Amino acid sequence: MAAKRMQFELSRVVQGKGKCRLGILKALGSTGHHSMDTPGCLLYSHLGTVPHLTQETLHTIKNLPYVTQVTLSAIAEHQEVLDEFKDGFRKFAGLHDTFLYCSLHDPAAPCPTGYTTNKTVSVWGSGGRIELTVAKFMALLKTVQPDWYQAMADGETWQSNTSRKRVRKSVDRSLAHLDECLLVHQNSPELEGVAVFGVVEGGDILEERVRSARETAKRPVAGFCLDGLQTGSLDQALRTELVSAVNTELPEDKPRLLQGVGRPDEVLACVEAGVDLFEGFFPFQVTERGCALCFNYSICLDPERTVLAQDEVETPLIENGEDNLEDQTQMTTFEINLKDKRFGDDFGPLVEGCGCYCCRNHQRAYVHHLLVTNELLAGVLLMIHNTVHYQGFFSAVRDSLAKDQLDALKRQVLGERGAQTVTKE
Repeated sequence: MAAKRMQFELSRVVQGKGKCRLGILKALGSTGHHSMDTPGCLLYSHLGTVPHLTQETLHTIKNLPYVTQVTLSAIAEHQEVLDEFKDGFRKFAGLHDTFLYCSLHDPAAPCPTGYTTNKTVSVWGSGGRIELTVAKFMALLKTVQPDWYQAMADGETWQSNTSRKRVRKSVDRSLAHLDECLLVHQNSPELEGVAVFGVVEGGDILEERVRSARETAKRPVAGFCLDGLQTGSLDQALRTELVSAVNTELPEDKPRLLQGVGRPDEVLACVEAGVDLFEGFFPFQVTERGCALCFNYSICLDPERTVLAQDEVETPLIENGEDNLEDQTQMTTFEINLKDKRFGDDFGPLVEGCGCYCCRNHQRAYVHHLLVTNELLAGVLLMIHNTVHYQGFFSAVRDSLAKDQLDALKRQVLGERGAQTVTKE
């Protein structure tokens, strides 16, 4: 049975330097009884599974996002098996009751450019490149049976040296792809009740961003994906300017999902610019580096009902220089590197006051030992902690907006970095 149609209810707009929004996604799931608060992030997965965690381990974590993200880049090479299975990807992957969002690309994996044409886009799975026309794209979605999906789009204009002509072409292509997707969608009983998000492109050119947003908003879509603004593609000041301009053109009663942005400083800036949803890949990237998230957000309770107090957790510093914004594999100032030998005899929790399973039961020294001996348990424990910590951050963001305390939260999260990373004009 098709899911009930997703609804977005905007509960509050906080005016200030930006236009922060508090809202709720409603009527989620097959019964329509579930919801998700915004600003929030999706649950990142690879082929439906959160990396390092079994479904049973994952669901020991409280207050997980109800929306799980899967990507066609991972699923496309399994289409024949899914066609034969017939009951959709959720049942195939053995997922718990969750609202399934299907995006085109994996935000945590590099996507080679130069393979888009007027009629096709390419996704990259473990077996290499798979070329998709709109017909193949929509056939794959009918097989996956998601609750919500991103329309096909030409997103290869995020690089700073992209010409204005190429950016204009990407906007035109994306609008044409959206129209074709909507036509097939409207004539497909299998996709009845499934939400479609239009994709806003435009590279770093303000006029094209505005044109893309304005034209996409004219289509019958349930919400919008803001693409091509990911970490490493442009600096935060320009990103904020572009996001603010785009959101001015979009209807207030539909959600906006920003793709490829996960760092806490960038999230805060984009929340101020009016973004509602983010992809939840950042904890996975931190885990893959052998790191633990460790930054302050003591405005509200985290998902495990514990408080991270300002005087309990010091924002860690990068000893080898500033964050490298051009490379998402580089460690950030929001995490600690537990492979570092100084943690070999540190018998404290990853974060003092954190209520996650790892912090309640293990020490930094133990996780350090697991990492240096390449034990698989290291990834499990770090992913548990990083997921809990990151979800706690988003809970704090929502609570600070409700209490008009976002500036206080920014000072907690960013410390001395705040003036440079978020309030930069």
